[in-house]
Amino acid sequence: MMTTDTTSGARLQAPRQREIYVLALKHGSVDVSELARRFDVTTETIRRDLSDLQEQQLLRRVHGGAVLVQHQHHEPMVDARDMQNAAEKLRIGREAIREVPEQGAVVIDSGSTVQRFAEVFPADRHVQVITNSLIVGSTLARRGVSGLTMLGGGVRTNTFAMVDASTVEAVRALRVDVLFISCDGLSFQRGLTTPYRDESLLKRAMIESARRVVALVDQSKFGNDQVFGYAALHEIDVLITDTRVDDDAMTVLAEHGLEVRRA
Repeated sequence: MMTTDTTSGARLQAPRQREIYVLALKHGSVDVSELARRFDVTTETIRRDLSDLQEQQLLRRVHGGAVLVQHQHHEPMVDARDMQNAAEKLRIGREAIREVPEQGAVVIDSGSTVQRFAEVFPADRHVQVITNSLIVGSTLARRGVSGLTMLGGGVRTNTFAMVDASTVEAVRALRVDVLFISCDGLSFQRGLTTPYRDESLLKRAMIESARRVVALVDQSKFGNDQVFGYAALHEIDVLITDTRVDDDAMTVLAEHGLEVRRA
């Protein structure tokens, strides 16, 4: 059987349950009566399916149906974030090199995954690199990236990134070829999310400043729906993730028109 939960690794027990889960990924919820008509089974059968999916922590039963389990987490300090899924994030960073133009301008967001990308960023390309991350900036400088610009502003001490209103204003004056962006959570309904309003405003400005958007998102962010959304899935050109993401999630993402790669 295929592992279809992107967070718990649970195994679905029947093709019907797998399809119910995929429908929940697409729509956020499912209705017992509609499912019974769709699969031509009794409502009692569907309720048993939903109970099984709830036991696997994929769905949560509600009156008349079930909703997708969304996983919310408090953001850890930057050192702890960097240690989580480090090998996967490095593979994602290496895959993202394919999106670096030979010349032009790029913005690199803050976050532990893009920090790994900075560690392997090709220093020999004639690219202007702009970032709001002190860690990304110092990594690129040590690697000898010459066309480096740091965005100013107030620093968030748990991420070492500039995210205040002055940073947003500076980003709005930019027009770049590629944005490499991260997230705290990826919702299958809302797109990229964060628990912080100031970061959502900055990331939104970054999205609007870029001709091409490349999202670097490891599997642990999938289903993590935070308060503030800043990029719908159809606004992303390429999403690079890791091999733990299953085929069903890949299909749901691809239906939004973005290219998805597993590294």
